[in-house]
Amino acid sequence: MSLWHIHGEGILSASMNAVHPEKLKHAHRRPELAPRPGHRAKVVALVVIVVCLVLWASPPTALVAGILFALLIGHPFAHWNHNVTKWLLQICVVLLGFGMDLPMVLRLGVNGSVFAAATIGATLLLGYWLGRKLALDQKTSTLISVGTAICGGSAIAAVSSVIAASEAEIAVSIGTIFLLNAVALYVFPLAGHLLHLSQAQFGLWAGVAIHDISSVVGAGMSYGPDALATATAVKLSRTLWIVPLTLAIAFGLARRKPAGAEVARRNNRFKITVPWFIGFFLLASLLRSYVPVISTWSPQLSEIARRGMILVLFLIGTALSVRALRAVGWRTVVTGLTLWLFVSVASLAAILLFKLTT
Repeated sequence: MSLWHIHGEGILSASMNAVHPEKLKHAHRRPELAPRPGHRAKVVALVVIVVCLVLWASPPTALVAGILFALLIGHPFAHWNHNVTKWLLQICVVLLGFGMDLPMVLRLGVNGSVFAAATIGATLLLGYWLGRKLALDQKTSTLISVGTAICGGSAIAAVSSVIAASEAEIAVSIGTIFLLNAVALYVFPLAGHLLHLSQAQFGLWAGVAIHDISSVVGAGMSYGPDALATATAVKLSRTLWIVPLTLAIAFGLARRKPAGAEVARRNNRFKITVPWFIGFFLLASLLRSYVPVISTWSPQLSEIARRGMILVLFLIGTALSVRALRAVGWRTVVTGLTLWLFVSVASLAAILLFKLTT
């Protein structure tokens, strides 16, 4: 999330939808000025659905609406979806910072650092073992492991540049994470209520066990304002682990002979993705905490952020394609599901047994 993690959604839709030969043959021709039949109707349908969702929908409803819209109608501006979602997501996260006290955000990050390190390390080790047992492609296994351990598509996008993963490997990994995020958006709030988790407990659990920040925010919104604040802060602090993990993988590949050295040579200018928007989130939280004028506007800004996240989840849903779903094999699904269940159950057990809160 330029990081970003929706970068993965763009790869998902782009790499899994092959271009028809006839389109390539006539690609040089000047595009028609008149809209294609049905295009205007799709635009109208998109506008109506977006307005209704932003005004009245919940996060899970928005995600399902996006999926159904993509599968039944088709996105009229699919080529813009990636960039719009990327920037809208980051803007919404920054706006959420105007509703949070900076001391609380810093406390959540520091208190959860040991818990984060333990769960990230255990998830990566289990992912490595599962990949070998299931004979899953090593790069795909690595991408799913880091996506589950840290922050979904963000981590996948960052690490893929280091290990020189193909677009197909990235798309399959993103597709698996996408499906699990969609399930989590429904299952986590339901499980939280059944287990009578406090908002602080649920926020900690969601921030650790749900992959992408969009679904983390969506689940937190469904559970309550304190859960939203906790889940967002925990997830953003976890996202910062992308940088050291990416550097560690690059260092490990450089020391391996001959495969690692070959990857390092072919990708010697890999990009370390830094989630700069988190800095703006902290700045917004700082202003909210110490500038009285800003704090008076925090409820309105937070509400704009929550409504914006509804739109983000809808747009993420529209990135799904039937071709992408078919490309996700059973080994990939088993690996992703096992890792997700492990981190979800293990973190929940730790929260309940040791009465962990933030």
